[in-house]
Amino acid sequence: MKLVLTGTGTSQGIPVLGCTCDVCNSKDSRDFRLRTAALLMSDNANIALDVGPDFRAQMLAAGTSRLDAVFVTHEHNDHVIGLDDVRPYNFKQKSSIPLFALPRVLTEIQTRFAYIFAEKPYPGAPTIDLHPLEPFAPVEISGIRILPFLVHHGSLDVLGFRIGDVSYITDANALSSETYKALKGSRVLVLNALHHRSHHSHFNLEQAIETSERIGPRITYLTHMSHSMGLHAAVERTLPANIRLAYDGLEIEV
Repeated sequence: MKLVLTGTGTSQGIPVLGCTCDVCNSKDSRDFRLRTAALLMSDNANIALDVGPDFRAQMLAAGTSRLDAVFVTHEHNDHVIGLDDVRPYNFKQKSSIPLFALPRVLTEIQTRFAYIFAEKPYPGAPTIDLHPLEPFAPVEISGIRILPFLVHHGSLDVLGFRIGDVSYITDANALSSETYKALKGSRVLVLNALHHRSHHSHFNLEQAIETSERIGPRITYLTHMSHSMGLHAAVERTLPANIRLAYDGLEIEV
């Protein structure tokens, strides 16, 4: 089983529209970042972690011929607005796609995508089955155990996910003691690091390094990065040996 990081950029992606900075003009493919998302792939199931605006392109890049479930971290547009693009999987598989999220997020999805959940949806609309998640209560899909846990994203509580010895956090600026306990023993940590400055709802690079050191994984991959983080190659040279910048398409063994 593997976790593919299908996107590692912040809500604007990289390159940012209209920007001419060194990162946005970089020829290094690692500096091209779609909006943050991931795909859990096993012999038995493919599970999307978030369905942002680049979902279609990400699934094409991953060569995904089927989709068995969607897990959503939170309701911000860069994590849910691509939901309509699950339709081809509905058509091919002739079945609904189960979507798992916090109850608050499910309510927001029903509002934002009201046409999907209408009493009489138009022909061709996606078919989605909504399932509430309880933080720290594991869910099993096709033999894959996924543990959702809470992280603080400014004033918003959002989810991270642990699958085996891999833990995945996209949007956080603080973790509770209960979450640190859930992360104990992680071999691989995927953790957000927006850029170098302080931010009201995201770890910056320094904070992400400190958080990684407290959790103690064998290796940490930083994700959800903005163009202000700097060039991939240049930033990597400054990092501790067990902390790396993630990049789109990175595959992590679970």
